[in-house]
Amino acid sequence: MSLSRAPRGTSRRRVTALTAAVLAGVLGLTACGSEDKPASSDGGYIEGTGQITTVAADDRQPAPDLSGKTVEGGELKLSDYRGKVVVLNVWGSWCPPCRSEAPAFAKVSKELEKDGVQFVGLNIRDLDVANAKAFDRNFEIAYPSLYDPSGKTLLRFPKGSLNPQAIPSTLVLDREGKIATRALKPLSEPELREIIEPVLAEK
Repeated sequence: MSLSRAPRGTSRRRVTALTAAVLAGVLGLTACGSEDKPASSDGGYIEGTGQITTVAADDRQPAPDLSGKTVEGGELKLSDYRGKVVVLNVWGSWCPPCRSEAPAFAKVSKELEKDGVQFVGLNIRDLDVANAKAFDRNFEIAYPSLYDPSGKTLLRFPKGSLNPQAIPSTLVLDREGKIATRALKPLSEPELREIIEPVLAEK
């Protein structure tokens, strides 16, 4: 009885295809946002159905200490901003909703810097860093962004946590580095201020 053998390179192609599929699943996320309507409750835990989730202070989980190279080539470590309210925005220059919310992020980040609010970007799936740099330049984004063309940084969020699941996504971290709010949608300026102000008011 003869055994058929796969052509040389087939196994390697299968592994490569599987790896690509896994990364596509991680990076595909929610295809530039969600159109679900937010819902709220009267308790300390308010969750939107695919849009905005707010967590009471006693129930928050710490965000992973993301670190790495920035779009501009520097080094960034999220824990360096402990003691400040941090707004972490996941974006890509290729994403139309990211472009639509960028002017609000540029404006609010500059206005709230004096109040102890630090904006940090997480640039995803821009294979050419020049595109990310052009985005920051065109929208006058002054805050730093981690550069993550593979999207592997998102895997650092524990399963079941308030991890970013859309592009764009925005997290607001309290002064202890815990996730207070998650928005799985592009944010207008009023919406952005609305999710920051309660966390900023905490003592």
